[in-house]
Amino acid sequence: MRFLLFGGSGQVGTEFRALSMPHHVEVVAPDRDALDLTDPEMLENVIADGSWSAVINAAAYTAVDRAESEEEKAFEVNGTAPTRLAAATCRFGIPLVHISTDYVFDGRKGAPYVEADAPGPLNAYGRSKLAGERAVAAGNPRHVILRTAWVYSPHGHNFVRTILRLAAERDRLTIVADQRGCPTAAQDVAGACLSVALRCASNPKDAAYGLYHFAGGGEATWHEFARAIVEVANLSHRVEVVPIRTVDYPTLAKRPADTRLDCGAIMREIGVKPRSWRQALEDTIDRLFSNKDMP
Repeated sequence: MRFLLFGGSGQVGTEFRALSMPHHVEVVAPDRDALDLTDPEMLENVIADGSWSAVINAAAYTAVDRAESEEEKAFEVNGTAPTRLAAATCRFGIPLVHISTDYVFDGRKGAPYVEADAPGPLNAYGRSKLAGERAVAAGNPRHVILRTAWVYSPHGHNFVRTILRLAAERDRLTIVADQRGCPTAAQDVAGACLSVALRCASNPKDAAYGLYHFAGGGEATWHEFARAIVEVANLSHRVEVVPIRTVDYPTLAKRPADTRLDCGAIMREIGVKPRSWRQALEDTIDRLFSNKDMP
């Protein structure tokens, strides 16, 4: 099997490349110089030339606040590129695994979202990701879309690394406590992508295609998440983590208040079970410290 991975230098892509692969699986992850997703001709050529068993799209524009002023750029990466990718993979009957986000929801449901719930993004980033979802679903019937949330890892820009950096500099952190979601380790998202890709490649005609939610088990507010990060890190000095309201921490992009994801479908249909976000956090921080990969 040959898998083509887009976004190999991002959080999920980096973790995907680090996974232990079955001996019969080859992963090709071209960098941005070798493959520009926004270049239609280049994209078409790469898809056509590879005899790919599956394509995994982990590439995305993820700067939520900056997307408010760069909406065209966000849509180019998150909406237009997946449109082209879906069309190209469809022409060759290649299964496509595409990563999306909880920010396609408005956060007003008051309960965990299931796949059938109507989306209603509050910001440009969410709108661009929803456009990508719809393009993938319409453009290639052999697709699996994985919505995930609050992704973090030992590398890149993410909430865990930011909190560790700030905690090393300060004795007091103020963190929003009225936004709730499912913290998710990029390593776990990568593992889910691999499980899905293997299943699709093994039985491309009858795989369990469609839209699924995959996020860390359990739930937390950003404040609870930050407090857990500080506790797990066991820092040399005491850091107070103080809860604040969203209105006390204005951002360019409006955030949904509650984007918990129900992951029952992926467990039933594909057999992928998320692990506890707290357990995943402990593993991630241990890896981060072990590699001396501090922010």
